[in-house]
Amino acid sequence: MVLKLKTLMAAAVMTVALALPRAAEAVPNFAAQTGQPCAMCHVGAFGPQLTPFGRAFKIGGYTQAGGDGWASKLPLSAMVTTSFTNTRQDLPDAPKHYNVNNNPSLDQISVFLAGRISDYSGGFVQLTYSDVTNTAHVDNTDLRPFTTTFDVGSHDVRVGTTINNNPTVQDPYNTTPAWGFPFISSALAPTPAAQPMLVSAFNNNTIGYTAYAWVDSALYLEAGAYTTPGGWALARIGNNLGGQGAIAGAAPYARVAYEYQWNNQAAHAGALYMRANVNPPTGIPFQSSGAAGQDRYTDWAFDAGYQFLGDGTHIVTVQGIYVHEDQQLNASGGGGSFSLNQIRASVAYWYQNTYGVTLGWQNTWGSLNPAYGTANGKPNSNAFTVEADWVPFGKAESFANPWVNLKVGAQYIAYTQFDGGYSNYDGNGRSAGANNTFLLFAWLAF
Repeated sequence: MVLKLKTLMAAAVMTVALALPRAAEAVPNFAAQTGQPCAMCHVGAFGPQLTPFGRAFKIGGYTQAGGDGWASKLPLSAMVTTSFTNTRQDLPDAPKHYNVNNNPSLDQISVFLAGRISDYSGGFVQLTYSDVTNTAHVDNTDLRPFTTTFDVGSHDVRVGTTINNNPTVQDPYNTTPAWGFPFISSALAPTPAAQPMLVSAFNNNTIGYTAYAWVDSALYLEAGAYTTPGGWALARIGNNLGGQGAIAGAAPYARVAYEYQWNNQAAHAGALYMRANVNPPTGIPFQSSGAAGQDRYTDWAFDAGYQFLGDGTHIVTVQGIYVHEDQQLNASGGGGSFSLNQIRASVAYWYQNTYGVTLGWQNTWGSLNPAYGTANGKPNSNAFTVEADWVPFGKAESFANPWVNLKVGAQYIAYTQFDGGYSNYDGNGRSAGANNTFLLFAWLAF
């Protein structure tokens, strides 16, 4: 009974964390700093999907200059997201202060401290308040204490270091979980319980220290480790433990990718690795314990992407990632070995960086595991997403460039499988399609 309670609580924490909208690194003061419009760094003139120029800016430690006047040196930006959520059937329980369906919400207000510190360092820190959960916390953070370039024979090499709080938040490719599609999601709609460690376990509640090298603007190599701060520190930054718990010791992380660019096109392929020994949560906020043993998660991921940018009139992007996870759950799973797999893929078309349509697919499957907290113990879920966007600003000639940008969109997610079932997946008669979600949103950056 105690084990079941713990697993259900862990699943609930994970579900809430996944439901929160993703934040973006597309901040207007970066545009002011570089003297470039948002469309130079971002597909669709609005983040977070990066162009080759945007990836170079990020790998370069956010240090590139080029803007003029006081605005180019102002390190502050802000972001507001608001939305309307409808699910095909009413929610089983109404979220606090909301109805069981058809809910408008103020999802997120964020302030960014972001920009270059010197030619050798830069970064960003995001502070976020959500009216849905009535909480404030330190959100995505990516600091670059030192970066520089030098020549090795005929090769140009950039090296750097990062301090961040979310595995893959420092990654330059939008296939990885922190910045992958969908870039925004409902804070109120149900989401599948089972997610790989790389996707959700350590978002904003860890500290990662990594070093990287970028050779000839093509080969990207990164390695480092993550750890979980103590409960006192987590409480002060407003972030609880993830569903899996706290990292015991250090969790190694490695990344490799190769990118090829030609004729205003770019393609990359890469791989990711992370392994963590984890003390499960105790059920008390900010606390975990290895007294009953530790769980071990090992994630391997393979990703690839393609971008056709052309002259900016017609833009096409294709992205995909496959994650395989091995689980040895000595504490929360009674010593059992389990596996989890996930594929995420998307294809997008943009016209003049203003009108966009994106199709996405996410499929999760794996072995039977009661730790997910699903009624049948199965992790299997399958969803298709279609999103239409309008970005009226973000170009060189836009109103109030670079200090105002806006994305307005409509998104629909259709589930053919949810938490291991097609119909009656929860034991109470609810079908996967009952969670189909229609989202209208407005995303303002200034």
